[in-house]
Parts: sequence; structure tokens; C-alpha cells
Amino acid sequence: MARRPPLAHGLAAEFNDADVLLEAVKRLRAEGYRRFEAYSPFPIEGLAEAEGFKESKIALATLLGGFAGAAIGYGMQVYTNLDFPIDIGGRPLLLAPAFVLITFELMVLFAVSAGILAMLLLNRLPKLHHPVFELERFGLASLDRFFIVVDSEDEHFHPGKSRGLLKRLGAVRIEAMPGPDPEIEAEP
Repeated sequence: MARRPPLAHGLAAEFNDADVLLEAVKRLRAEGYRRFEAYSPFPIEGLAEAEGFKESKIALATLLGGFAGAAIGYGMQVYTNLDFPIDIGGRPLLLAPAFVLITFELMVLFAVSAGILAMLLLNRLPKLHHPVFELERFGLASLDRFFIVVDSEDEHFHPGKSRGLLKRLGAVRIEAMPGPDPEIEAEP
């Protein structure tokens, strides 16, 4: 089956109740949808799990960055002391306590940098604009309304069927997000 080009950015469904939103998210996942986001004015217990969030890879990236920084910091000092030896009072050239400060500083620098870079990449940031912000009523997502935005690139997305499913799940209002193709807007 040939992959159809995206019609627009998707559908945004507005809900009045947090419990209805949570059940709608669970049903969307059960129906096979994977590319959607839920927006809520406050944290909802179990929403992240219902959306399918998994453990983050940011912690692993931070750990690996820390190991790399410590190895580079220690290795740089060992190389420098062996390549350019300076005999000071008969002290050994490779004395680990003398290397702790730079090793620690580079470990922290690399760990933080790797964590930030992983967070940006995994969240696909910076995303300077999202079409959901063009919806007139989306500002209510920070006050008292709940939204689900189903991405048109989801393999199960169909303008009419997805709209009908969202309506059955309890959406009080469904809007097409602005996009290049008016086909979604034309659907009843």
C-alpha cells in the first residue's frame, strides 16, 4: 500500500473533562494511533503512560557523556605529563590526586552537554512554531479545556474516520489544524 502524503497537520479535539480525555487517549492507543499529543491545564495521573511514554534515553546520554568527559580529562592530563615531563621535586609524573579537579570538571561539562543535546534531539527541538497554536480555542488548554491533536502522518489517520472516532470518544469540538491542503477542512 502506497503511503499517502500528509493532508494537513491533523485534527484537534477539545474535551471538557480530564477523565474523558484520559479514556480517549487510551482508546486511541488501542485503535492503533501512535502520533498524537494530549494537552491539559494540569497534570493528569496516568496520562503519560496512556500516551505510551517510555523511559527516557536522556539519562543514558548523560552517563555516557560523563564517562567520555572524565576519560578525556584524565587522558589529556596523562598525555601532557608524559609528553612534556617536568620534574618538580622528584614527584611522580602520573599522580592521580593531581588529576581529579580537571577530570571532574570535564566529566560534568560533557555530562550536562550530552544531556541537553539528547533532550533537544529527542524532543525534536527547537520547534519554533506548531500549527496547534493557530487554533482559536487552544488558549483554553492552559485554563480549563483538554485537547488531543492527532497528527495526519499517523498510519491510521483518515480525515473522516478519525473525526468520527474522536466524536465517539467524547470530543465536544473537533477542528482541523491549518495545513497546505484544504481536504481535511472539507470533511463533515
